[in-house]
Amino acid sequence: MTHSDNIEISTLTERPELADRLYDISDTWPEFIARDLVGYALLGRVPEEFPQYCVVATEGDRLIARGYSVPFDATLDGREEMPDRGWDQVLTWAFDDLRRGRPVTTASALEITIDVDHLGRGLSHRMLAALRDAVARQGLGALVAPVRPTAKHLQPRVPMAAYMRQVREDGLPADPWLRVHVRAGGTIEKAAAASMTVSGTPAEWRRWTGLPFDRDGEVEVPAALVPAHCDTRHDRVSYVEPNAWVRHGLRP
Repeated sequence: MTHSDNIEISTLTERPELADRLYDISDTWPEFIARDLVGYALLGRVPEEFPQYCVVATEGDRLIARGYSVPFDATLDGREEMPDRGWDQVLTWAFDDLRRGRPVTTASALEITIDVDHLGRGLSHRMLAALRDAVARQGLGALVAPVRPTAKHLQPRVPMAAYMRQVREDGLPADPWLRVHVRAGGTIEKAAAASMTVSGTPAEWRRWTGLPFDRDGEVEVPAALVPAHCDTRHDRVSYVEPNAWVRHGLRP
């Protein structure tokens, strides 16, 4: 548990009474992200099954941030620490390993969400540090993260592998969220080409985004990291989101 100002950061194991309030946060996630089927099926179970890998920040009685990670076995045949299918893949591996009682070797961050009123106050740095500490306390040597770079949506046509290499004059990443990870000791490793997949009909996407989705081809969607692909003939829109794999080596 760490204190600073009036903000207290704890694991969910230390503050189990907050488990029912994790979504009391005003966030900026786009509607379509919640439509990833893997996340829809499993993300809500993460705090219950892996509370020691989840962190929460409170200011007085108010919950102001949450951070989730999950452990998995990266050494099994056909697996790796940083798979191409990123976020969806590590989430399914974590629950498969839990069900089968396997030992775990690595943890992957899933999200750090800050209440909109507390953005820009350095809380994301502190939440990432708390997530790293929580994973290290479980005896694991690495926290990997399929990072959703916060400014990538401004360059939807730039491939993620190229975007990740953009740096400022001081050599730090141009992207603010990647910069937080690097400053915390993380190394940017590679792109996760198909980290999250959201598929639906044009009618569903119209509801989620307010865009027409009435013609074939690529559609740039606000807050999306790459264009979605619309196929009116088959009544289908697919969005395959790339993320950037960052690895944090830890001292257990």
